[in-house]
Parts: sequence; C-alpha cells; structure tokens
Amino acid sequence: MEDVIKLLKEQNKTISTMESCTGGFLANAITNVEGASQVFKFGAVTYSNEFKIKMGVNPDIIRNFSVYSIKTASEMSKNITKFTNSNLGIGITGKLNCEDLYNKTKENNLVYISIYDKDQDKFINKMIKVPETSRIKNKEIVINEVIRELKMILEN
Repeated sequence: MEDVIKLLKEQNKTISTMESCTGGFLANAITNVEGASQVFKFGAVTYSNEFKIKMGVNPDIIRNFSVYSIKTASEMSKNITKFTNSNLGIGITGKLNCEDLYNKTKENNLVYISIYDKDQDKFINKMIKVPETSRIKNKEIVINEVIRELKMILEN
C-alpha cells in the first residue's frame, strides 16, 4: 500500500472507498500508511443494502442483479467517487463463507471489486474467488488484489 500512496501523492490524486464484505479492511490498510491523509478522503462501510442505497447505489441494481454483483460494486465505486469528489473510488462487495438471509446466492467466497477512475471515466472490474475459510485471510487476498490493480492503474 505504501507504493500506492506514494503514486497517488506524486500524481496529486485522491481515493475513497465503499466496502461491504471487507468491512473497512481496505480503508484500514490505506490509513496504516503514514501521510495517507494527503490522498485518502473517505471510507464507508456499507454492510447493509439500506446503507449502500443511502450512499447512492440504485436499489434496482441490487434488486435485479443482487447485492453480490459487479453491477453493485460498480455503483459503489462510482458513487463514492461522486460523494467525495475523489479521482479514484473503490467498491467491494461479496460473500465470505456465511449465510445471508436477506441476499440469497448460490456461491460463497465470491468477491466483486470495482475501481472507478473519474478522470478517465473508466471502470476496472474484477470478480475473484477467495479460497480460505478464514475471513481475515480472505480480506487480505481481496486487499492485495486491489493494491495490485491500483498500482497498474497509477503506473500507466
């Protein structure tokens, strides 16, 4: 994450996050880097559908595609970017080895990541299957994937 923060500073860019299944793990990783306050504007943990919607996710997207979808992650990344006027917004949603009574899905351990680049008006979307039964290890896998994608975006 240190490399990402350094690149953001060099490029005078800002970042914000809207996380669900990672529960602020990405925001934590960002704020663990000294000086991150220069580039990190805001982190939202929207664990419930209600607060995803309050933060701008279209309820029809959740209804039609599920809260566990790349469409929802994309709504999250773009809306957090709008809300904070950041250059980059990250949306993460998924299911980590647990039953969700409100959002039925067949597969566990699928995580949807969306990075929205406001300057390019472009999404970088990924779906990853996390293999672990440990929620913390799964969160680490997801955050490492986000870091890898951010470095590729910022180095190009």
